[in-house]
Amino acid sequence: MPSNSSALRATTLLVVEDDRALLDALRPALETVADDLVTAGTVSEALAALAAQQPEIVILDLGLPDIAGADACRAVRAETGSPILILTARSSGGEKVKLLDAGADDYVTKPFATDELLARVRALVRRSRAAPAGTMAPATIIDGDLEVDLREGTASRGSVPLKLTRIEWAILRALASQPGRTFTHRQIFDAVWARPYGNPSQYLRVYMTHLRQKLEREPANPRFLITDPGVGYRLEVPPRREDA
Repeated sequence: MPSNSSALRATTLLVVEDDRALLDALRPALETVADDLVTAGTVSEALAALAAQQPEIVILDLGLPDIAGADACRAVRAETGSPILILTARSSGGEKVKLLDAGADDYVTKPFATDELLARVRALVRRSRAAPAGTMAPATIIDGDLEVDLREGTASRGSVPLKLTRIEWAILRALASQPGRTFTHRQIFDAVWARPYGNPSQYLRVYMTHLRQKLEREPANPRFLITDPGVGYRLEVPPRREDA
């Protein structure tokens, strides 16, 4: 086991799932990514658990008996700032947008592989500890000859400064607030413009094209500015090496 594996375990993991058979099947695997596993079978039980202790990660199934769908996500989000990982049987882009707008941080579509679920939990733990909600991502992103300092608002490639417009920087900073998280078109739009302005997906596509042309080695095959088709965009940041 890698020496840093314990750092990728949630201190407390709340699983909101009413399917006891599924929960029992997942429990041994989930206990490998959490020091303390708490379960709830309804949103009401989940809210009580959130009031008693603040879990580091919440896994939320949407097919619950008391509150279902995006409303369940909104109810949980109203009580916690912790990352929420959704389990859903719906995979359309429109449904994903609703979930992200309702406060979800990530989602897994049923049926899913246990390894994928665990990987997403570890990614949320890593993300929440690296950049807590409301804080900026690591100040500097370096990939070969590319350096982007998000706090100073500077970018360079091979020591040659890159010129980004005010809007381009605003989009980059919005995505960098939680690296690795997919932001919907509307979430990015509201963060940058704070008001309606035409069709957000079409408008953002133009700016993302310009950003990729400036930041990516291969704009057509981006490493940093990633599209989640029909949903939005995310900023992928290379992991920071502790021995660097």
